[in-house]
Amino acid sequence: MNMNDTSQLQPASTGDAIAPLAVLCVDDERGILSSLRRLLRPLGHQVHVAESAAEALGLLETTPVDLVISDMRMPEMDGAEFLARVRARWPQPVRVLLTGYSDLSSTIDAINRGEIHRFVSKPWDDEHLLSVVRDGLSRRMLEREREQLRRRIEEQNQELLQMNVLLEEKVEARTAELALANDHLKQNFLTSIKVFSNLIEIRHPVLKGHSRRVSELARTMARLLNLPQAQINEVFAASLLHDIGKIGLSDEVIAQPSDRLVGEPLKAWRAHAALGESALLALDSLRASARIIRHHHERYDGKGFPDGLQGEAIPLGARILAVANDFDSYMHGLVCGTRHSEDESFDYIARGRGSRYDAAVVEALSAALAEEANARLRDDALPVDKLEPGMVLSRDLVDRDGRLLLAADFRMDGVVIRQIRDYASRVNPTMKVHVHPPVSKAS
Repeated sequence: MNMNDTSQLQPASTGDAIAPLAVLCVDDERGILSSLRRLLRPLGHQVHVAESAAEALGLLETTPVDLVISDMRMPEMDGAEFLARVRARWPQPVRVLLTGYSDLSSTIDAINRGEIHRFVSKPWDDEHLLSVVRDGLSRRMLEREREQLRRRIEEQNQELLQMNVLLEEKVEARTAELALANDHLKQNFLTSIKVFSNLIEIRHPVLKGHSRRVSELARTMARLLNLPQAQINEVFAASLLHDIGKIGLSDEVIAQPSDRLVGEPLKAWRAHAALGESALLALDSLRASARIIRHHHERYDGKGFPDGLQGEAIPLGARILAVANDFDSYMHGLVCGTRHSEDESFDYIARGRGSRYDAAVVEALSAALAEEANARLRDDALPVDKLEPGMVLSRDLVDRDGRLLLAADFRMDGVVIRQIRDYASRVNPTMKVHVHPPVSKAS
């Protein structure tokens, strides 16, 4: 996202309703307010005006605002005092003060007390004031997205804690029932991770399907490397969420192939692995996955980031994710902007064996690709008109963009089957669904 363009700052929906960005202009001269309204209206945000500090404070009681522009000289209460009250009562909005040269000392004092973020001299230059507003709203938008993500993670953490408490209460009385419930919770948690991965990919079209493909490939590689099931699950979860740190990046940075980034955009992109770890540390069950995410851009020769780890000092899960992620990125143009075939992409990975990548993990990639090729040859997926209640999905059911519709191991009933058939008739008439073979009944 261009930080000098706020026309696209209104947030995309991620499941929670987000109020549009709003600006409040405060001045005792109606002509100034009219000028500000005309200047800001083309930005496409809500613009509120107030002719006094008292009126503005009353409006803030009922109306969410992201940026406040106040004149310094106003009767009854000057701009510095007004913005100080705004900061005390509503610290989130960005605060901008319009001030004349004679008010400079008061303005500097207000800045030092932290009451305002920026000041603009009167008479103002339209482009300079617009730049200040755009910068302030860009920062505010990032704060809102970060707060929304924090709340979502906290809510999921609380839900998991409550589930664990309920399980502990049942453990002594209903051991067998607890085992079944625990399996169900694990599946729900995995489904939640998959859904959350979808939310990450909604952040920009170039990410669609990437996490799902990487996670399936990384899980197969981890299995072929004979990792315990618990570690396979950690690799799978980390692969689904490895791009979580990109949520706060601008559209411009996300859309660029990584090899083309330089300067500050490259610095911002390189921070996403560490940011992804930070976002997940609040969840105990994802701490191992968070560590994998942090190190999935390390190189085997020690020239990677963020910590420059070398060889087996890099967690094995991160070495697996690095290969799976780079392979899929190279195939789909996320590295250099050009899509490549599977063979070309594997050759790209193979050239980095022993320097960029762990040689044993590269061999696991080769075996995983061969296994996938054999699976495609014996594909026995069912057309949607052959589905029956009680069938269980053997793979995630996804749409054409790679977004999750139903998670693997979901048991279908008549209602769900009708929904699948309706979706297929509208979107993909040749759609097939992978299901587990029926369990033979003892005679």
